Amino acid sequence: MARKPTIADVARHAGVSRATVSFALNDRPGIAEDTKARVLAAAADLGWTPSRQARALSLGKAGAFGLVLTREPEQIGADLFFPAFIAGVESVIGQRGDGLMVHVTTPEQEQGVYERLAAERQVDGVLLTDLRHDDPRPPLMRRLGLPAVVVGQPEWGGGLPTVSLDDEPAYSAAVRRLADLGHRRIAHVEGPREFRHAHRRRLAWEQALRELGLPEGPVLPGGFSAEGGARATRELLALDAPPTAIVYGNDLAAMAGLSVAQELGVPVPERLSVVGYDDAPLTRYSYPPLSSARADARGWGEAAASALDAVLAGDEGAAHVALPPAEFIPRASIGPAPRD
Repeated sequence: MARKPTIADVARHAGVSRATVSFALNDRPGIAEDTKARVLAAAADLGWTPSRQARALSLGKAGAFGLVLTREPEQIGADLFFPAFIAGVESVIGQRGDGLMVHVTTPEQEQGVYERLAAERQVDGVLLTDLRHDDPRPPLMRRLGLPAVVVGQPEWGGGLPTVSLDDEPAYSAAVRRLADLGHRRIAHVEGPREFRHAHRRRLAWEQALRELGLPEGPVLPGGFSAEGGARATRELLALDAPPTAIVYGNDLAAMAGLSVAQELGVPVPERLSVVGYDDAPLTRYSYPPLSSARADARGWGEAAASALDAVLAGDEGAAHVALPPAEFIPRASIGPAPRD
């Protein structure tokens, strides 16, 4: 296999010093235009391209943010939150030519991914999502000296800057709306129990029921997935006293629940009311249109990227950004509780 050309090869081919090559390739001032053109032509002739690590050392920045996800690849592809969140991040950093480096890994390999990102200077900073109970990442970022912003509540950040969006008001509003419609058996299909935001949504559901004096309905895991939402819905509708309403941890599980109810001949909303979370665009086109909580995932991504920019710029006021809380959006998937 042919040896990859180096910056020294470009310098010899152009008849200049390596420092001149570096200045020309990085478009720094002080280089004559004809010299710069000769260097660029030499680099093109040799097929030379800079390694990311070399560029990071040269410019003092990698030109990329990192996002490490410890979910199954098929879950990330199906999850309606991440495409919008990533689009929000890209809308901020893409304007200046930077990019988002997404790594999909396992919990066992997660630490090694962050250590490699830091050691090889592949990214300028990272966004931490899906915070877990006793999450090891905030202290790991401090140990690695890797700038980071936590996407979640301030108390989850371990001293790192955070960008949060309160989902509790939307969950409380959903449960109260269902109670106003006469529902007394309101179940919950929760997200992964290790995720702090999934646990927070469950607590909001429980608290709203307590405040209304309603019995705590059954709760089953759904894992933020279509498969989990469908499985939980089948179990709930098979109960001797099935719920008349189900509040899901996200839209994907809720839309799967809608499909299962229709398959089983349980009309929505006549016999079952359904509520999701995220208010993804597809919720408007389900049948019936899905009630949900609007969390503005794209805006969250924009705010997270801007917060990380502020951290990298040394802004000491970038400790915490609080976005407007999620808003409950009622649609045709909820209705009065069945009289029987």
